[in-house]
Amino acid sequence: MYTQERTAMANLVVGGPVAVNSYDNAIVAALVENRPVMLVHAFNGGYLRPAELAASSHDKGVKLATALDPATKDAQGHLWHISPGGFFGQRPLYFIESAAGQVTPPPTGTADANAGRGDDGAPKPQRRRITVHQDAPQSTADTLQVGLPAKVGDKWRGKNGAVEDTQLWVVTVTPWGGITFVPITHPDAILGFKDHTVAKDSEARLTYNWGGDFTGTVINTFYPRLPNEWDVPYHHVFT
Repeated sequence: MYTQERTAMANLVVGGPVAVNSYDNAIVAALVENRPVMLVHAFNGGYLRPAELAASSHDKGVKLATALDPATKDAQGHLWHISPGGFFGQRPLYFIESAAGQVTPPPTGTADANAGRGDDGAPKPQRRRITVHQDAPQSTADTLQVGLPAKVGDKWRGKNGAVEDTQLWVVTVTPWGGITFVPITHPDAILGFKDHTVAKDSEARLTYNWGGDFTGTVINTFYPRLPNEWDVPYHHVFT
């Protein structure tokens, strides 16, 4: 079933105890090559997208869409970068960054350009990240926002002086070839949906991980997909 772009990096372990096999090319591309991917839900085939695509929006959340409309595709609202963000013990941490509303880096030589550079010395693009509410998942308020670290609301900023700690996730590969997102601020929760309803326009938020481990459950699993894999059916995970 998976025939496109197979990688030779068999059994590459990324972010968890489960090895990534050679056919999980999109997971390798997302976590290692930092290529944008479409995060498709295991249950109904919908995909994650920011509720608001504009670069100026920093107080809106994430939702599950079931149709890829031209406006979303043109704005790259269906694509996400899973960018490295350091380590929590031995576990690598990642930001979930939207490709929609990406801000072009400042010109080389300016003070702003020197503030954020990649390993190759080039300025890194500014991308809005999925940010977790400090009171999640107990709060009835929205528990996710998509915005730059300095522009999200106060309850979406880090408690310990580091604005990034509410935006860092443990990304764990599941035994069935998907990935689960666990926020480091709430290790007993995983990325899920309001009222546990996986349907059109469901609001993404944190839900308790009743499984008790980092792999989550099938209903809270996402399958990263590269553009040439968008037409791959997903119901095979239940067979």
